[in-house]
Amino acid sequence: MWKVLLVEDEVFVRESVREIIAWEELGFTVSGEAGNGAEALEMIRENTPDLVISDIVMPEMDGVELLRRTREEGFDSRFVMLTCMNDFENVRLAMEYGASNYILKLSMSVNSLRDTLRKISGELEKNRKVEPDSPQESKVSPPAHEEITSHPEIQKILHYLHEHYDEDITVKSMSQYVMMAENYVSTLFKKKTGHTLIHYLHRVRVDQAIRLLTDSDLPVYEIGNRVGFVSDNYFIKIFKRLTAQTPSQYRHQQREKPDRLSL
Repeated sequence: MWKVLLVEDEVFVRESVREIIAWEELGFTVSGEAGNGAEALEMIRENTPDLVISDIVMPEMDGVELLRRTREEGFDSRFVMLTCMNDFENVRLAMEYGASNYILKLSMSVNSLRDTLRKISGELEKNRKVEPDSPQESKVSPPAHEEITSHPEIQKILHYLHEHYDEDITVKSMSQYVMMAENYVSTLFKKKTGHTLIHYLHRVRVDQAIRLLTDSDLPVYEIGNRVGFVSDNYFIKIFKRLTAQTPSQYRHQQREKPDRLSL
């Protein structure tokens, strides 16, 4: 079953979306609900859903900002935005950040939502068959940044990532660092390196975490903090995504290996 997170500050609307669809028949299950974007972002970090159905206009953090932050942190959940008739600018921004679709609240029907879910299910199934970050491939550490590209701005960003991986880094901060448009930096970085900026940063951080797990006795939570992850759970999730093991499992496996020098 594909996991769905419903994000809507109006309880009546959220309940309506949940009740009008036989989710399981379409291969989905509602795994969580949130009343604003800030609450939803924490839930995404803790238990990443396959699909987020989110209102655009919400208190604390709106749907577009939620989508932007989700992408910056490297999560690839599909997004479907719920919007009002005259909110075309926010819809345009949401589509630029990678939303799969949008649905007008006033004209939302069972059929329109079912059609959207079928489309999303097809996208997810296709993505699962060609998953780019398979465990075998992801065990390879990021290459040294001096070998990757000669593009001066991207090289500058790469150098910064390797030197400041433990700091708060976003696509926006890097675009400001090289004085280029955010969307352009995002596209150019992927073109020149083969990775999104945040996925590359995750690889750098995990590579550094592996060194600390192997060469020190620091607790896992402190290692995650030292290499720049915002929470223990987020560190463990990204580490496992890239290595197919939790940090503790990795450390245990390394320490169980026989000492080759004594053979």
